[in-house]
Amino acid sequence: MTARPLALGAAGAFLLVASVAVAITIGPADIRVQDVWSTVIAHLGVGTSELTPIRDGIVWQLRLPRTLLAAVCGAGLAVCGAVMQSLLRNPLADPFVLGVSSGASTGAVAVVVLGVGAGAVSVPAGAFAGALVSFALVLFLSHTLGGSTDRVVLAGVAAMQLFSALTSFIVLTAADAETTRGVLFWLLGSLSGAGWTDVWVCAAVLAAGLAVCLTYARTLDAFAFGQDAAAALGVSVARTRLVLLCVTALLTAALVSSAGAIGFVGLVLPHAVRALVGAGHARLLPLSALAGAVFLVWVDTLARTALDPQEVPVGVVTSLIGVPAFVAVLHRTRKVR
Repeated sequence: MTARPLALGAAGAFLLVASVAVAITIGPADIRVQDVWSTVIAHLGVGTSELTPIRDGIVWQLRLPRTLLAAVCGAGLAVCGAVMQSLLRNPLADPFVLGVSSGASTGAVAVVVLGVGAGAVSVPAGAFAGALVSFALVLFLSHTLGGSTDRVVLAGVAAMQLFSALTSFIVLTAADAETTRGVLFWLLGSLSGAGWTDVWVCAAVLAAGLAVCLTYARTLDAFAFGQDAAAALGVSVARTRLVLLCVTALLTAALVSSAGAIGFVGLVLPHAVRALVGAGHARLLPLSALAGAVFLVWVDTLARTALDPQEVPVGVVTSLIGVPAFVAVLHRTRKVR
């Protein structure tokens, strides 16, 4: 890795830590950055916190897990987007191209509206199960259709439409107005219910997924020249594609089950980072993770404070920001070419 990616990585890591600390202070409660650090240190067993129990709870139980989950989700979605765009050789590919988000939505709606599991199944568990069912359907359809890259994309589109239709049908036929509003808020992406369990689970899945993807960094570089060229270089195309599709699907399923479908992060951020450091995945993946984490921390902060006390779904804000950003990235790419 050359000096520039290393410098960008160090700057990104510093910016992420600073962003998390500052974002936690933003809100109606009077909290300073030093209060955040003292609370974190106190809960780690080193020193004591000077905050009152209520303000300590605001930092440790509400804002910190939510902000950390935003960082983890942003990082994971950006990594999945970078992998999918290279693996499928499609600049419009994102983590949801496999229909995972639609399947997760159906699973979550089935738990909330239909009461599937009779209270024994939580919304995140239902969403995760729905995401896995959707991905299994995509794998089955793509395999029966020939298994090529375009067939994977088409199978993902088919699964997305199927589960979107099922979600709409369940909501329209079985939900009351209040339930429909709650379901709609979750479908648009929300970090309001974030807890430490969500943070640890998603962080563990992200760490494992990123580690696997980094081991395939050189292989992903070979995919940039096409499947035939990758095979000529000794890459096992079918096995590599299956492994990486499974890894990105599982990571996306874990993130969506905790935060809902947050669009445009996995589509826009990899393009922006690729424009800065090139297409080498040893650089692209970790820097995309940092960029996605910082981006979603501030988007979530904007979502929860812009219309205070009302909260805007995170997915709405990412789309409002992502569309012009994506157009700007495409315009810059066109000028470079």
